[in-house]
Amino acid sequence: MEKAHHKVLQLFVFLFLLTRFSSAARQLTESPVSSPMKFQYHKGPLLTGKFSVNLIWYGKFKPTQRAIVSDFITSLSSSSKTAQPSVVAWWAAIGEYYHLANSKKPSSLSLSLGKQVLDENYSLGKSLTSEQIVHLASKGEQSYAINVVLTAADVAVEGFCVSTCGSHGSSESTGKGKASKFAYIWVGNSETQCPGQCAWPFHQPIYGPQGPPLVAPNNDVGLDGMVINLASLLAGTATNPFGNGFFQGPKEAPLEAASACPGVYGKGAYPGYAGNLLVDTASGASYNAYGVNRRKYLLPAIFDPSTSSCSTLV
Repeated sequence: MEKAHHKVLQLFVFLFLLTRFSSAARQLTESPVSSPMKFQYHKGPLLTGKFSVNLIWYGKFKPTQRAIVSDFITSLSSSSKTAQPSVVAWWAAIGEYYHLANSKKPSSLSLSLGKQVLDENYSLGKSLTSEQIVHLASKGEQSYAINVVLTAADVAVEGFCVSTCGSHGSSESTGKGKASKFAYIWVGNSETQCPGQCAWPFHQPIYGPQGPPLVAPNNDVGLDGMVINLASLLAGTATNPFGNGFFQGPKEAPLEAASACPGVYGKGAYPGYAGNLLVDTASGASYNAYGVNRRKYLLPAIFDPSTSSCSTLV
């Protein structure tokens, strides 16, 4: 039974921001979070300890596409000397939530790449419900794990491109013994269905300022967009895994660690502008974090509850 279901409401949030900030009044130094937000800790558990991230690939993905995501997961805890700013540094910002949850004895969460399950034959068809997403997520390990379902570009999912680009939640474990819950995430490839909604800033938005899109760091609009949404959902899963952790607003549609900073990737961001980013001189790609295997990624800002502001790497 599904226990929680938090969505990345990029579509609605983007529209909200566009109406909140007029184009005539915005400035480069203006933050999309114009008034201080107070994140409330609802006293529930955060994910702590060593967790594996299992990837369930539903539909057809090229090996090069799977490598973009698996390298990102590996980059979250890479001990190798990675250039700065790094994916590891981005994930370290989550630590502030653990300190606030238990200042006397703060804990932490370490993520590593787990198993990868391929379902290239669309075992449940090409149109999935939320319940079927949970069923697919249950194929991964359910102890000290986050199971991530990634759906291909030709797979329709309930709510996808209408109200959400991805979601996270928890479900009852199907294993024997003591009852427990496992965390899961779903992210869809929006490249052909709604790139202007779920792969911005690598595609022109369907609403608002129509500036030129940024070049995707891994030359794949769909997968680089999936990494952005996956990163946001990982931050929410860690800090609000069961719906009673850190969030602001209603429990049914909470603002979480990364979703509280929509569209912010670098300093000076405002609606329609991702911020001042690093640019690859050879490819022209925009990014803000280095990963393993010479990867470059664009990752969302993390809301810093101690300063009530969006924290960026660049």
